[in-house]
Amino acid sequence: MRPLLHALRLLWRAERRALLVGLALSVCVLGMGAALLGLSGWFVTAAGAAGLAGAGIAFDVFRPGAGVRFFALGRTAARYGERLATHDATLRALSRLRIDLMRRQAAAPWEALMRLRGEAALTRITADVDALDGLYLRLALPLAAGALTLAGAFALLAWLVDLRVAALVCGGLALGGGLILRRAGRAAFAPSAAAEAGAQALRQGMIDLSRARRDLVVFGGMEAARVAAAAHDRASREALRAVDRVERRAGLRLTILAAALAAATLAAGGALAAQGAISPAVAALAVFAALALAETLGPLRRGAVELGRMRDAAARVMAAPEAPAETTAAAPAAPTAAAPAVPGDGAPASLRVEAVSLRRPGAARPALSDVSLTVAPGETVALVGPSGVGKSTLLALAAGVLAPDAGQVLWRGRPVGPIPEAELRAEIAFLPQRSALVAGTILENLALARDGLSEAEAWAALDAAALRATVEARGGLQSRLGEGGAGLSGGESRRLALARTLLRRPALLLLDEPTEGLDAPTARRVLAGLRAWLPEAAILLASHRGAEREAADRLHSLG
Repeated sequence: MRPLLHALRLLWRAERRALLVGLALSVCVLGMGAALLGLSGWFVTAAGAAGLAGAGIAFDVFRPGAGVRFFALGRTAARYGERLATHDATLRALSRLRIDLMRRQAAAPWEALMRLRGEAALTRITADVDALDGLYLRLALPLAAGALTLAGAFALLAWLVDLRVAALVCGGLALGGGLILRRAGRAAFAPSAAAEAGAQALRQGMIDLSRARRDLVVFGGMEAARVAAAAHDRASREALRAVDRVERRAGLRLTILAAALAAATLAAGGALAAQGAISPAVAALAVFAALALAETLGPLRRGAVELGRMRDAAARVMAAPEAPAETTAAAPAAPTAAAPAVPGDGAPASLRVEAVSLRRPGAARPALSDVSLTVAPGETVALVGPSGVGKSTLLALAAGVLAPDAGQVLWRGRPVGPIPEAELRAEIAFLPQRSALVAGTILENLALARDGLSEAEAWAALDAAALRATVEARGGLQSRLGEGGAGLSGGESRRLALARTLLRRPALLLLDEPTEGLDAPTARRVLAGLRAWLPEAAILLASHRGAEREAADRLHSLG
């Protein structure tokens, strides 16, 4: 249950004052409900007894009647205020939690982000946070409000009626209700978690089906995708039906418990009245209060049976982003004897890799071993070698998103590790194999590079990436792309991402197979365009193609 407590603490810290107000109003609702029914029972019984005794004309009906009206109206007002305060505060707390989770996800190590499927992660985070809305509204709030109400009712019943009656009513509800709800929670734990897992799988399957519907139709996979989505839906519905059955049985048991306690309270109160310890009206007050206090258990039913769903969601939400050991274990290399230079302070814009080694956790051999190279300003160096030899890893080390186990990577004579992120990104741009585009216009995608981008600058960058003709054919810079850049081919998407990278005018450009998916003439135009755009930049690229090797000033072989 630790993830649930952690998630509850986060929600509480986000909107503490509003949630505290909602708790106070919830206690008022339960307390006024018990007071209303108890006072009504006392009033009716006392008035009847006074009439039988011939003292009805002297019986004061005004103050009890005013009390009944006060509790009735107050309970309604408190219920409205409680719903308004708690739901508003919970929704605001959940929105803050979503932002916090996205911020934590964005701060995950580079390799974890490269493996991440953005739409799958967003769907999971949204669904998990939505699952936590019941953590406070259907579990924590009713539990706290019910406990406080029963404690207050115990004190009042002990004072107004009898300590034994108070213990019978409040102790019976607390112990009996706790056992029933605990049993319901355990019985529904697995189906509740399965229902949530099935719902998330269905949601993700429908997103995948929608995004890949053309490919599924072309390659004949639509029917299999439909069958899989239907299976997830069927499994989720069956699990929900099992949860509902457990909840109905719990509701029946709670009703039987309330009736049994009311009957036991009637018997105990009748015995005390027969002994003259209390009046019949006070005994009636206890019976009706017992019936009203059963309301403290009702709201907990759904929360108890959804415990598995909320526990699994909280565990995923509270889990730290994946952090490969190689990104954290290595300490930044010590600076060289030369005086450190701040990026942009006039030091040569050169990259130096000195005896760098890196081994991934569990790998049989190192990804890189004792690699050294330099890239001077205005020079293009192509990394060559078979797949898996470490070209992409070396680019990540040069970009400062990975730390080496041994050796050091220097930019302008200073290790990249200690350079502040903002300063480093102002001079170094890294375009990996996976690049992100957003739904929106082509100009909006390019404008992510920097604020205030003009159309003339955008067209110039598209020229450098050999993409102008494609954009003009689509209708210009205001033509819209779908989610993830849908509407462009793979090669066009990479060139648009490259144009966006060029707009930052980096002093060091790191490219991972920049012409993948392009024909040879287009690849040569792209490589010539980016060098013309950045004549003084140091360029290091991972190469698998002849055009990239031809454009390089020299090759550096790995492996």
